Amino acid sequence: MAKIDLNCDLGESFGRYKLGLDEDVLPYITSANIACGFHAGDPEVMAQTVTLATKDHVALGAHPGLHDLEGFGRRRMQISALAAKADVQYQVGALQAFTPDGKLHHVKPHGALYNMAAANHELARAICEGIYAVDPTLILVGLANSELISAAQEIGLPYAQEVFADRQYEPDGSLVSRTKPNAVITDEDVAVKRVIQMVEEHQIKAVDGSILTINPDTVCVHGDGIKAVAFVKKIHSALDQEGIEVKSM
Repeated sequence: MAKIDLNCDLGESFGRYKLGLDEDVLPYITSANIACGFHAGDPEVMAQTVTLATKDHVALGAHPGLHDLEGFGRRRMQISALAAKADVQYQVGALQAFTPDGKLHHVKPHGALYNMAAANHELARAICEGIYAVDPTLILVGLANSELISAAQEIGLPYAQEVFADRQYEPDGSLVSRTKPNAVITDEDVAVKRVIQMVEEHQIKAVDGSILTINPDTVCVHGDGIKAVAFVKKIHSALDQEGIEVKSM
């Protein structure tokens, strides 16, 4: 039986500002990527999100990003490999302190840090080294076939290849930038069909019509849109109907 993990970025509220539908999304996912205070989140939100995810038996993961609250971590910034390693190590360690047993399951870089590292091996390796320094058994979640996966393999860090339910792909396997039109797929039926295709056929069509070979371990679903809960629920249901087991990576 085929199996797949469904992961979602959570804990991205900050102070009085609420973002996302965390409580409503949690019953339909198997892994949570929790913001660590750099791009979003704060200590109280981190603690609350860990409690909620634990209650729903969802695997706990850190979601470290660039130090960019104003830009939500989506602005590309200059960062050295040494700084990236330290920033990731700091954020992963911070979230780990909130877990019931002092243990996390995985780490998924956020936003611009994720996309930059997907194409930059030096940065990808620095991120992996930061994770490894905290706990060498943590699973790195990285863009499928990217430098993040290559770097994890290089240093012996466990990894999970990630695909996206609602994002378009460039011919080189990178995600189409959010600054471009149609980067995000809004048709739920199309998104669901693409997920099934990626899991069962290990293929996805890029924006130029070319076919990419892909072998996903986890699918990212977003929990901050107006139809987020219905969308996540629909994907989970479609996977069940196809006989695909939804299980943490």
